[in-house]
Amino acid sequence: MREMPLSPDPAIEHRQLNPWIHMWLHPRITIQQVIDTDPTRLVILIAMITGISESLNRAGLRDYGDGLSISAIVGLAVFLGPIGGIIRLYLFGFLIRWTGTWLRGEADGEEIRAAYAWSSVPIVWSLCLWIPQIFTFGEELFTSETPMIDADPFLSYQLIGFGLVEFVVGVWSFFIFLHALGQVQGFSAWKALLNLVLAALVVLVPLGLIFGSFWFVS
Repeated sequence: MREMPLSPDPAIEHRQLNPWIHMWLHPRITIQQVIDTDPTRLVILIAMITGISESLNRAGLRDYGDGLSISAIVGLAVFLGPIGGIIRLYLFGFLIRWTGTWLRGEADGEEIRAAYAWSSVPIVWSLCLWIPQIFTFGEELFTSETPMIDADPFLSYQLIGFGLVEFVVGVWSFFIFLHALGQVQGFSAWKALLNLVLAALVVLVPLGLIFGSFWFVS
């Protein structure tokens, strides 16, 4: 694979980096080291943990607590989240590799999945935030009605603070992925973004045509 400039910091270029730490600020050189040593390293595990985090986020956004207990929500996230995480890893990996070939991307499936998984390092770390949130807000973290939080401004500010941190982590993880994907594909970050847009269009355009045809017929 053709290598691109790995890092603007020559001080770390020849060091063995810890991907759990250095993916945050040096995604290109870090993912290159992962690829050069073992592109399958912990990829499945990271995808599973990320799936748990995404399941909990979905439960909060969709108010699953209106019909389920908090223990049931956490249990389902721990059980089903990893399955969804693995499915997304392989599905998105396939789509990104496929559309990446249109742009002359150089990565194989293992490298794409490694970039996808290791870019989720911030999300894996942010899973720790769910522990204080569950203890602080309880079931209202997952319900549409939140009388306890509404009655206490301090709790409301805390909830907003946790939400802002999770939003920043999600955005930063996306930018990390653009650089990691760009590294393995031989792209700039902007071209990696185009790769993602094409992968999304491959899914969304057919779905739009199908639902559009049903709407037109009805």
